[in-house]
Amino acid sequence: MISRWRKTVSRLFLIPQRYVLGIMGLLAVCNAYTMRVCLNLAVTQMVNTTKHEDAHFDPDACPDDSEILTNGTVSLKPYAIFDWSESTQGLILSGFYYGYAITHVPGGYLAEKYGGKWTLGIGLLSTAIFTLMTPVVVKAGGATWLFILRVLQGMGEGPTMPALMIVLARWVPPHERSRQGALVFGGAQIGNIFGSFMSGFLMAGDGDWANVFYFFGCFGVLWFVAWSILCFSTPNTHPYISEEELNYLNETVTSADTKSVRDPVPWKAIVRSVPVWALLFAAVGHDWGYYTMVTDLPKYMTDVLKFNIATTGTLTAIPYLAMWISSFIFGWACDFCVKKNWHSIKTGRIIHTTIAATGPAICIILASYAGCDRFAAVAYFIASMALMGGFYSGMKVNALDLAPNYAGSLTAMINGTSTISGIITPYLIGLLTPDSTLVQWRVAFWVCFAVLVGTNVVYIIWADGKRQWWDDVRQYGYPADWKHGPLKMADEDKEKSKKAEAKDSGK
Repeated sequence: MISRWRKTVSRLFLIPQRYVLGIMGLLAVCNAYTMRVCLNLAVTQMVNTTKHEDAHFDPDACPDDSEILTNGTVSLKPYAIFDWSESTQGLILSGFYYGYAITHVPGGYLAEKYGGKWTLGIGLLSTAIFTLMTPVVVKAGGATWLFILRVLQGMGEGPTMPALMIVLARWVPPHERSRQGALVFGGAQIGNIFGSFMSGFLMAGDGDWANVFYFFGCFGVLWFVAWSILCFSTPNTHPYISEEELNYLNETVTSADTKSVRDPVPWKAIVRSVPVWALLFAAVGHDWGYYTMVTDLPKYMTDVLKFNIATTGTLTAIPYLAMWISSFIFGWACDFCVKKNWHSIKTGRIIHTTIAATGPAICIILASYAGCDRFAAVAYFIASMALMGGFYSGMKVNALDLAPNYAGSLTAMINGTSTISGIITPYLIGLLTPDSTLVQWRVAFWVCFAVLVGTNVVYIIWADGKRQWWDDVRQYGYPADWKHGPLKMADEDKEKSKKAEAKDSGK
Protein backbone atom coordinates (compact mmCIF):
# COMPACT_ATOMS: atom_id res chain seq x y z
CA MET A 1 0.00 0.00 0.00
CA ILE A 2 2.85 2.35 0.82
CA SER A 3 4.50 1.50 -2.47
CA ARG A 4 1.26 2.19 -4.36
CA TRP A 5 0.81 5.52 -2.52
CA ARG A 6 4.43 6.45 -3.29
CA LYS A 7 3.94 5.72 -6.98
CA THR A 8 0.77 7.80 -7.10
CA VAL A 9 2.36 10.85 -5.49
CA SER A 10 5.62 10.55 -7.43
CA ARG A 11 3.67 10.78 -10.70
CA LEU A 12 2.54 14.29 -9.70
CA PHE A 13 6.14 15.49 -10.09
CA LEU A 14 7.29 16.12 -13.64
CA ILE A 15 10.98 15.86 -12.70
CA PRO A 16 12.98 13.47 -10.45
CA GLN A 17 13.10 14.27 -6.74
CA ARG A 18 16.82 15.05 -6.83
CA TYR A 19 16.01 17.94 -9.18
CA VAL A 20 13.16 19.07 -6.95
CA LEU A 21 15.76 19.12 -4.17
CA GLY A 22 18.13 21.04 -6.46
CA ILE A 23 15.51 23.71 -7.17
CA MET A 24 14.61 24.06 -3.50
CA GLY A 25 18.33 24.17 -2.68
CA LEU A 26 18.71 26.98 -5.21
CA LEU A 27 15.87 28.87 -3.50
CA ALA A 28 17.48 28.19 -0.11
CA VAL A 29 20.75 29.79 -1.19
CA CYS A 30 18.82 32.58 -2.94
CA ASN A 31 16.87 33.22 0.23
CA ALA A 32 20.04 33.16 2.34
CA TYR A 33 21.77 35.70 0.11
CA THR A 34 18.84 38.11 -0.15
CA MET A 35 18.75 38.33 3.65
CA ARG A 36 22.53 38.59 3.79
CA VAL A 37 22.98 41.37 1.22
CA CYS A 38 19.83 43.47 1.62
CA LEU A 39 21.60 45.61 4.24
CA ASN A 40 24.44 46.34 1.78
CA LEU A 41 22.13 48.46 -0.35
CA ALA A 42 19.82 49.60 2.44
CA VAL A 43 22.69 51.12 4.44
CA THR A 44 23.28 53.65 1.66
CA GLN A 45 19.82 55.05 2.45
CA MET A 46 19.97 54.58 6.22
CA VAL A 47 23.03 56.79 6.76
CA ASN A 48 22.75 60.57 6.65
CA THR A 49 25.45 61.70 4.24
CA THR A 50 24.21 65.29 4.12
CA LYS A 51 27.36 67.26 3.55
CA HIS A 52 28.52 70.81 3.04
CA GLU A 53 30.16 71.65 -0.24
CA ASP A 54 33.49 72.51 1.38
CA ALA A 55 33.64 69.40 3.57
CA HIS A 56 35.94 67.48 1.22
CA PHE A 57 37.27 68.23 -2.25
CA ASP A 58 38.03 65.30 -4.53
CA PRO A 59 39.60 66.32 -7.86
CA ASP A 60 38.74 62.89 -9.32
CA ALA A 61 35.09 62.97 -8.20
CA CYS A 62 32.56 61.87 -10.78
CA PRO A 63 29.71 64.25 -11.70
CA ASP A 64 26.52 63.71 -9.74
CA ASP A 65 23.55 64.58 -11.89
CA SER A 66 21.03 63.41 -9.31
CA GLU A 67 21.91 65.86 -6.52
CA ILE A 68 19.43 68.51 -5.46
CA LEU A 69 21.11 71.52 -3.92
CA THR A 70 19.39 73.45 -1.15
CA ASN A 71 21.17 76.22 0.82
CA GLY A 72 24.59 74.75 0.05
CA THR A 73 23.76 71.24 1.24
CA VAL A 74 22.82 67.98 -0.43
CA SER A 75 19.99 65.90 1.00
CA LEU A 76 18.31 63.13 -0.93
CA LYS A 77 17.44 60.54 1.72
CA PRO A 78 14.28 61.23 3.73
CA TYR A 79 14.74 58.12 5.93
CA ALA A 80 18.50 58.54 6.54
CA ILE A 81 18.41 58.97 10.30
CA PHE A 82 21.82 57.53 11.27
CA ASP A 83 25.20 59.27 11.40
CA TRP A 84 27.71 56.46 10.91
CA SER A 85 31.28 56.79 9.60
CA GLU A 86 32.60 54.60 6.78
CA SER A 87 34.47 52.40 9.25
CA THR A 88 31.35 51.98 11.41
CA GLN A 89 29.35 50.97 8.35
CA GLY A 90 32.10 48.50 7.44
CA LEU A 91 32.01 47.00 10.93
CA ILE A 92 28.22 46.62 10.79
CA LEU A 93 28.39 44.96 7.37
CA SER A 94 31.06 42.55 8.64
CA GLY A 95 28.98 41.62 11.72
CA PHE A 96 27.06 38.98 9.78
CA TYR A 97 30.24 37.03 9.08
CA TYR A 98 31.25 36.79 12.74
CA GLY A 99 28.12 34.76 13.42
CA TYR A 100 28.38 32.97 10.10
CA ALA A 101 31.84 31.64 10.97
CA ILE A 102 30.85 30.54 14.48
CA THR A 103 28.09 28.10 13.44
CA HIS A 104 29.72 26.53 10.39
CA VAL A 105 31.35 23.58 12.13
CA PRO A 106 28.46 22.93 14.58
CA GLY A 107 26.10 23.18 11.60
CA GLY A 108 28.08 20.60 9.66
CA TYR A 109 28.12 18.28 12.68
CA LEU A 110 24.37 18.59 13.20
CA ALA A 111 23.69 18.01 9.50
CA GLU A 112 25.80 14.85 9.47
CA LYS A 113 24.23 13.55 12.67
CA TYR A 114 20.58 14.53 12.23
CA GLY A 115 20.30 15.23 8.50
CA GLY A 116 20.49 18.40 6.45
CA LYS A 117 16.77 19.11 6.12
CA TRP A 118 16.04 20.58 9.53
CA THR A 119 19.55 21.90 10.15
CA LEU A 120 19.24 24.04 7.05
CA GLY A 121 15.54 24.83 7.43
CA ILE A 122 15.55 25.98 11.04
CA GLY A 123 18.74 27.99 10.53
CA LEU A 124 17.28 29.98 7.64
CA LEU A 125 13.95 30.40 9.43
CA SER A 126 15.75 32.03 12.37
CA THR A 127 17.55 34.38 9.97
CA ALA A 128 14.22 35.31 8.38
CA ILE A 129 12.78 36.20 11.78
CA PHE A 130 15.83 38.32 12.64
CA THR A 131 15.53 40.05 9.26
CA LEU A 132 11.92 40.99 10.03
CA MET A 133 13.09 42.43 13.36
CA THR A 134 15.85 44.61 11.83
CA PRO A 135 13.97 47.96 11.47
CA VAL A 136 12.65 47.83 15.04
CA VAL A 137 15.99 46.77 16.51
CA VAL A 138 18.14 49.36 14.70
CA LYS A 139 15.79 52.22 15.57
CA ALA A 140 15.78 51.17 19.21
CA GLY A 141 19.49 50.44 19.70
CA GLY A 142 21.38 52.03 16.80
CA ALA A 143 24.63 50.64 15.44
CA THR A 144 25.40 48.45 18.46
CA TRP A 145 22.11 46.59 18.41
CA LEU A 146 22.23 46.25 14.62
CA PHE A 147 25.72 44.74 14.83
CA ILE A 148 24.51 42.18 17.40
CA LEU A 149 21.46 41.35 15.28
CA ARG A 150 23.66 40.86 12.21
CA VAL A 151 25.84 38.44 14.20
CA LEU A 152 22.68 36.47 15.10
CA GLN A 153 21.59 36.47 11.45
CA GLY A 154 24.99 35.09 10.49
CA MET A 155 24.68 32.35 13.10
CA GLY A 156 21.37 31.30 11.55
CA GLU A 157 22.89 31.10 8.08
CA GLY A 158 26.14 29.41 9.16
CA PRO A 159 24.81 25.84 8.70
CA THR A 160 23.49 26.61 5.19
CA MET A 161 26.43 25.47 3.05
CA PRO A 162 27.50 22.50 5.23
CA ALA A 163 23.90 21.22 5.40
CA LEU A 164 23.45 21.64 1.65
CA MET A 165 26.71 19.80 0.99
CA ILE A 166 25.52 16.93 3.18
CA VAL A 167 22.19 16.77 1.36
CA LEU A 168 23.84 16.93 -2.07
CA ALA A 169 26.35 14.24 -1.08
CA ARG A 170 23.39 11.96 -0.28
CA TRP A 171 21.39 12.82 -3.40
CA VAL A 172 23.67 13.67 -6.33
CA PRO A 173 25.67 11.13 -8.38
CA PRO A 174 29.30 12.14 -9.07
CA HIS A 175 28.79 12.81 -12.79
CA GLU A 176 25.95 15.28 -12.02
CA ARG A 177 27.74 17.28 -9.33
CA SER A 178 29.04 20.13 -11.46
CA ARG A 179 25.61 20.80 -12.93
CA GLN A 180 23.75 20.39 -9.66
CA GLY A 181 26.41 22.48 -7.93
CA ALA A 182 25.93 25.21 -10.51
CA LEU A 183 22.15 24.98 -10.07
CA VAL A 184 22.07 25.04 -6.28
CA PHE A 185 24.93 27.41 -5.53
CA GLY A 186 23.96 29.60 -8.45
CA GLY A 187 21.14 30.57 -6.11
CA ALA A 188 23.65 32.94 -4.55
CA GLN A 189 23.57 35.00 -7.72
CA ILE A 190 19.80 34.77 -7.98
CA GLY A 191 19.70 36.08 -4.42
CA ASN A 192 22.09 38.90 -5.25
CA ILE A 193 20.12 39.77 -8.39
CA PHE A 194 16.74 39.60 -6.70
CA GLY A 195 18.00 41.26 -3.52
CA SER A 196 19.73 44.12 -5.28
CA PHE A 197 16.95 44.82 -7.77
CA MET A 198 14.09 44.59 -5.25
CA SER A 199 15.99 46.64 -2.67
CA GLY A 200 16.53 49.39 -5.22
CA PHE A 201 12.90 49.17 -6.30
CA LEU A 202 11.53 49.29 -2.74
CA MET A 203 13.69 52.29 -1.81
CA ALA A 204 13.31 54.22 -5.08
CA GLY A 205 11.83 57.68 -4.76
CA ASP A 206 10.77 58.14 -1.15
CA GLY A 207 10.68 54.43 -0.31
CA ASP A 208 11.45 53.48 3.29
CA TRP A 209 14.48 51.20 3.73
CA ALA A 210 12.53 49.24 6.39
CA ASN A 211 10.37 47.73 3.63
CA VAL A 212 13.42 45.87 2.34
CA PHE A 213 13.75 43.86 5.56
CA TYR A 214 10.03 43.16 5.85
CA PHE A 215 9.88 41.90 2.27
CA PHE A 216 12.85 39.53 2.42
CA GLY A 217 11.98 38.30 5.92
CA CYS A 218 8.56 37.18 4.66
CA PHE A 219 10.19 35.57 1.64
CA GLY A 220 12.34 33.50 4.00
CA VAL A 221 9.38 32.28 6.03
CA LEU A 222 7.51 31.17 2.89
CA TRP A 223 10.56 29.26 1.66
CA PHE A 224 10.77 27.39 4.97
CA VAL A 225 7.18 26.17 4.63
CA ALA A 226 7.83 24.83 1.09
CA TRP A 227 11.16 23.24 2.11
CA SER A 228 9.54 21.44 5.06
CA ILE A 229 6.93 19.86 2.81
CA LEU A 230 8.93 18.96 -0.29
CA CYS A 231 12.47 18.03 0.79
CA PHE A 232 14.09 15.26 2.84
CA SER A 233 17.63 14.54 4.02
CA THR A 234 18.20 11.30 2.10
CA PRO A 235 16.54 9.39 -0.76
CA ASN A 236 15.77 6.49 1.60
CA THR A 237 13.76 8.75 3.94
CA HIS A 238 11.82 10.42 1.13
CA PRO A 239 8.19 9.24 1.34
CA TYR A 240 7.24 9.59 -2.32
CA ILE A 241 10.38 9.17 -4.39
CA SER A 242 9.91 6.72 -7.26
CA GLU A 243 11.35 3.22 -6.88
CA GLU A 244 13.32 3.69 -10.09
CA GLU A 245 15.04 6.87 -8.87
CA LEU A 246 15.63 5.42 -5.40
CA ASN A 247 17.38 2.36 -6.82
CA TYR A 248 19.41 4.51 -9.20
CA LEU A 249 20.64 6.78 -6.39
CA ASN A 250 21.46 3.89 -4.08
CA GLU A 251 23.61 2.40 -6.84
CA THR A 252 25.41 5.55 -8.02
CA VAL A 253 25.82 7.88 -5.03
CA THR A 254 29.16 7.19 -3.34
CA SER A 255 28.32 8.77 0.02
CA ALA A 256 27.62 6.20 2.72
CA ASP A 257 24.02 5.73 3.73
CA THR A 258 23.11 7.55 6.92
CA LYS A 259 21.81 4.34 8.47
CA SER A 260 25.23 2.66 8.28
CA VAL A 261 27.95 3.03 10.87
CA ARG A 262 29.62 6.42 10.58
CA ASP A 263 33.06 7.07 11.98
CA PRO A 264 33.85 10.31 13.79
CA VAL A 265 35.09 13.12 11.55
CA PRO A 266 38.80 12.37 10.91
CA TRP A 267 40.05 15.84 11.83
CA LYS A 268 43.54 14.51 12.46
CA ALA A 269 43.81 13.49 8.81
CA ILE A 270 41.86 16.44 7.42
CA VAL A 271 44.14 19.09 8.93
CA ARG A 272 47.17 17.23 7.50
CA SER A 273 45.67 16.90 4.04
CA VAL A 274 47.48 19.07 1.46
CA PRO A 275 44.50 19.21 -0.97
CA VAL A 276 42.33 20.47 1.89
CA TRP A 277 44.77 23.30 2.59
CA ALA A 278 44.88 24.15 -1.12
CA LEU A 279 41.10 24.28 -1.14
CA LEU A 280 41.13 26.49 1.95
CA PHE A 281 43.52 28.99 0.34
CA ALA A 282 41.36 29.11 -2.80
CA ALA A 283 38.24 29.66 -0.68
CA VAL A 284 39.85 32.56 1.21
CA GLY A 285 40.86 34.19 -2.06
CA HIS A 286 37.49 33.71 -3.69
CA ASP A 287 35.60 35.00 -0.66
CA TRP A 288 37.84 38.06 -0.50
CA GLY A 289 36.98 38.98 -4.06
CA TYR A 290 33.35 37.95 -3.79
CA TYR A 291 32.64 39.78 -0.53
CA THR A 292 34.39 42.85 -1.85
CA MET A 293 31.89 42.87 -4.71
CA VAL A 294 28.80 41.80 -2.77
CA THR A 295 29.31 44.02 0.26
CA ASP A 296 30.85 47.10 -1.27
CA LEU A 297 29.81 47.30 -4.92
CA PRO A 298 26.58 49.17 -3.99
CA LYS A 299 28.66 51.71 -2.08
CA TYR A 300 31.06 52.11 -5.02
CA MET A 301 28.12 52.61 -7.40
CA THR A 302 26.56 55.21 -5.10
CA ASP A 303 29.59 57.03 -3.65
CA VAL A 304 32.06 56.96 -6.57
CA LEU A 305 30.06 56.54 -9.78
CA LYS A 306 27.21 58.61 -8.29
CA PHE A 307 24.28 56.49 -9.45
CA ASN A 308 20.92 57.04 -7.70
CA ILE A 309 19.52 54.22 -5.56
CA ALA A 310 17.14 52.79 -8.17
CA THR A 311 19.90 52.67 -10.81
CA THR A 312 22.35 51.28 -8.25
CA GLY A 313 19.94 48.43 -7.45
CA THR A 314 19.57 47.52 -11.10
CA LEU A 315 23.25 47.87 -12.05
CA THR A 316 24.36 45.95 -8.97
CA ALA A 317 22.08 43.09 -10.01
CA ILE A 318 23.43 42.77 -13.58
CA PRO A 319 26.92 41.41 -12.64
CA TYR A 320 25.28 38.67 -10.57
CA LEU A 321 22.97 37.79 -13.45
CA ALA A 322 26.08 37.38 -15.61
CA MET A 323 27.69 35.18 -12.94
CA TRP A 324 24.57 33.02 -12.65
CA ILE A 325 24.32 32.44 -16.39
CA SER A 326 28.03 31.76 -16.76
CA SER A 327 27.98 29.28 -13.85
CA PHE A 328 25.71 26.98 -15.88
CA ILE A 329 27.95 27.31 -18.94
CA PHE A 330 31.06 26.52 -16.91
CA GLY A 331 29.27 23.66 -15.10
CA TRP A 332 28.10 22.08 -18.35
CA ALA A 333 31.55 22.50 -19.92
CA CYS A 334 33.32 20.90 -16.95
CA ASP A 335 30.98 17.89 -16.77
CA PHE A 336 31.14 17.43 -20.55
CA CYS A 337 34.94 17.48 -20.64
CA VAL A 338 35.22 15.06 -17.71
CA LYS A 339 32.67 12.71 -19.27
CA LYS A 340 34.57 12.77 -22.58
CA ASN A 341 37.86 12.18 -20.71
CA TRP A 342 39.29 15.36 -22.20
CA HIS A 343 40.65 16.21 -18.78
CA SER A 344 40.51 14.81 -15.26
CA ILE A 345 38.31 16.10 -12.44
CA LYS A 346 41.41 17.65 -10.85
CA THR A 347 42.35 19.51 -14.03
CA GLY A 348 38.77 20.71 -14.45
CA ARG A 349 38.65 22.06 -10.91
CA ILE A 350 41.97 23.89 -11.40
CA ILE A 351 40.99 25.39 -14.77
CA HIS A 352 37.65 26.71 -13.55
CA THR A 353 39.01 27.95 -10.22
CA THR A 354 41.78 29.82 -12.06
CA ILE A 355 39.29 31.45 -14.43
CA ALA A 356 37.18 32.45 -11.42
CA ALA A 357 40.15 34.04 -9.61
CA THR A 358 42.47 35.69 -12.11
CA GLY A 359 39.73 36.91 -14.46
CA PRO A 360 37.86 38.95 -11.81
CA ALA A 361 41.16 40.18 -10.33
CA ILE A 362 42.13 41.75 -13.66
CA CYS A 363 38.65 43.13 -14.38
CA ILE A 364 38.21 45.00 -11.09
CA ILE A 365 41.57 46.72 -11.60
CA LEU A 366 40.48 47.77 -15.09
CA ALA A 367 37.20 49.04 -13.62
CA SER A 368 39.05 51.24 -11.12
CA TYR A 369 41.18 52.75 -13.90
CA ALA A 370 38.08 53.38 -16.01
CA GLY A 371 37.53 56.34 -13.69
CA CYS A 372 34.23 58.11 -14.26
CA ASP A 373 33.49 56.26 -17.48
CA ARG A 374 30.40 54.63 -16.05
CA PHE A 375 29.75 52.38 -19.03
CA ALA A 376 33.29 50.94 -19.01
CA ALA A 377 33.36 50.52 -15.22
CA VAL A 378 30.05 48.68 -15.13
CA ALA A 379 31.11 46.53 -18.12
CA TYR A 380 34.28 45.48 -16.28
CA PHE A 381 32.30 44.64 -13.14
CA ILE A 382 29.91 42.53 -15.21
CA ALA A 383 32.83 40.70 -16.88
CA SER A 384 34.42 40.20 -13.47
CA MET A 385 31.40 38.45 -12.00
CA ALA A 386 30.75 36.46 -15.19
CA LEU A 387 34.23 34.97 -14.98
CA MET A 388 33.73 34.29 -11.28
CA GLY A 389 30.95 31.88 -12.31
CA GLY A 390 33.65 29.26 -12.91
CA PHE A 391 33.98 29.00 -9.13
CA TYR A 392 30.93 26.70 -8.82
CA SER A 393 32.30 24.01 -11.12
CA GLY A 394 35.78 24.58 -9.73
CA MET A 395 36.61 24.65 -6.05
CA LYS A 396 33.03 24.95 -4.77
CA VAL A 397 32.24 21.29 -5.46
CA ASN A 398 35.79 20.11 -4.73
CA ALA A 399 34.80 19.13 -1.19
CA LEU A 400 32.42 16.54 -2.68
CA ASP A 401 35.33 15.11 -4.68
CA LEU A 402 37.66 14.89 -1.71
CA ALA A 403 35.28 13.58 0.95
CA PRO A 404 31.65 12.77 0.07
CA ASN A 405 31.17 11.11 3.48
CA TYR A 406 32.37 14.18 5.37
CA ALA A 407 31.36 16.89 2.89
CA GLY A 408 29.40 18.73 5.58
CA SER A 409 32.25 18.95 8.08
CA LEU A 410 34.84 19.70 5.39
CA THR A 411 32.67 22.42 3.90
CA ALA A 412 32.05 23.79 7.38
CA MET A 413 35.77 24.02 8.04
CA ILE A 414 36.54 25.57 4.64
CA ASN A 415 33.64 28.04 4.59
CA GLY A 416 33.94 28.86 8.27
CA THR A 417 37.64 29.68 7.96
CA SER A 418 37.34 31.52 4.65
CA THR A 419 34.60 33.67 6.16
CA ILE A 420 37.43 35.63 7.75
CA SER A 421 37.45 37.40 4.37
CA GLY A 422 33.89 38.54 4.97
CA ILE A 423 34.90 39.83 8.40
CA ILE A 424 38.00 41.67 7.19
CA THR A 425 37.03 43.10 3.80
CA PRO A 426 34.11 45.41 4.72
CA TYR A 427 35.98 46.91 7.67
CA LEU A 428 39.28 47.13 5.78
CA ILE A 429 37.61 48.84 2.82
CA GLY A 430 35.97 51.25 5.26
CA LEU A 431 39.43 52.11 6.59
CA LEU A 432 40.98 52.37 3.11
CA THR A 433 38.16 54.58 1.80
CA PRO A 434 37.40 57.11 4.59
CA ASP A 435 36.35 59.71 2.01
CA SER A 436 35.14 57.12 -0.52
CA THR A 437 37.21 58.62 -3.36
CA LEU A 438 38.15 56.90 -6.60
CA VAL A 439 41.86 56.79 -5.70
CA GLN A 440 41.12 55.26 -2.29
CA TRP A 441 38.92 52.59 -3.85
CA ARG A 442 41.65 51.79 -6.38
CA VAL A 443 43.98 50.84 -3.51
CA ALA A 444 41.29 48.54 -2.08
CA PHE A 445 40.91 46.84 -5.47
CA TRP A 446 44.68 46.28 -5.77
CA VAL A 447 44.63 44.53 -2.39
CA CYS A 448 41.82 42.33 -3.68
CA PHE A 449 43.84 41.56 -6.83
CA ALA A 450 46.84 40.40 -4.78
CA VAL A 451 44.76 38.09 -2.59
CA LEU A 452 42.85 36.53 -5.52
CA VAL A 453 45.95 35.77 -7.59
CA GLY A 454 48.17 34.68 -4.69
CA THR A 455 45.71 32.16 -3.28
CA ASN A 456 44.96 30.77 -6.73
CA VAL A 457 48.64 29.93 -7.26
CA VAL A 458 48.54 27.80 -4.10
CA TYR A 459 45.46 25.95 -5.37
CA ILE A 460 47.01 25.27 -8.78
CA ILE A 461 50.04 23.61 -7.18
CA TRP A 462 48.39 21.44 -4.51
CA ALA A 463 44.76 20.83 -5.51
CA ASP A 464 43.37 17.33 -6.04
CA GLY A 465 40.17 15.87 -7.50
CA LYS A 466 40.29 12.34 -6.09
CA ARG A 467 38.51 10.94 -3.06
CA GLN A 468 40.92 11.03 -0.12
CA TRP A 469 41.87 7.93 1.84
CA TRP A 470 40.60 9.33 5.13
CA ASP A 471 37.07 9.63 3.75
CA ASP A 472 36.78 5.82 4.01
CA VAL A 473 39.80 4.34 5.74
CA ARG A 474 38.22 0.87 5.67
CA GLN A 475 38.24 0.88 1.88
CA TYR A 476 41.48 2.75 1.18
CA GLY A 477 43.56 1.94 4.25
CA TYR A 478 46.35 4.13 5.59
CA PRO A 479 48.96 5.60 3.22
CA ALA A 480 52.52 4.33 3.58
CA ASP A 481 53.80 7.66 4.90
CA TRP A 482 51.11 8.05 7.59
CA LYS A 483 52.82 8.24 11.00
CA HIS A 484 50.18 9.82 13.21
CA GLY A 485 48.39 6.81 14.65
CA PRO A 486 45.04 5.25 13.75
CA LEU A 487 41.95 7.36 13.14
CA LYS A 488 39.04 7.07 15.54
CA MET A 489 36.38 4.66 14.41
CA ALA A 490 32.86 3.82 15.47
CA ASP A 491 32.64 1.83 18.72
CA GLU A 492 31.58 -1.45 17.16
CA ASP A 493 34.58 -1.42 14.87
CA LYS A 494 37.23 -0.78 17.50
CA GLU A 495 38.02 -4.46 18.09
CA LYS A 496 38.20 -5.12 14.36
CA SER A 497 40.57 -2.19 13.94
CA LYS A 498 42.84 -3.40 16.73
CA LYS A 499 43.05 -6.85 15.18
CA ALA A 500 43.90 -5.36 11.78
CA GLU A 501 46.62 -3.18 13.29
CA ALA A 502 48.09 -6.15 15.15
CA LYS A 503 48.07 -8.15 11.95
CA ASP A 504 49.82 -5.34 10.03
CA SER A 505 52.46 -4.90 12.73
CA GLY A 506 53.22 -8.60 12.63
CA LYS A 507 54.11 -8.45 8.93
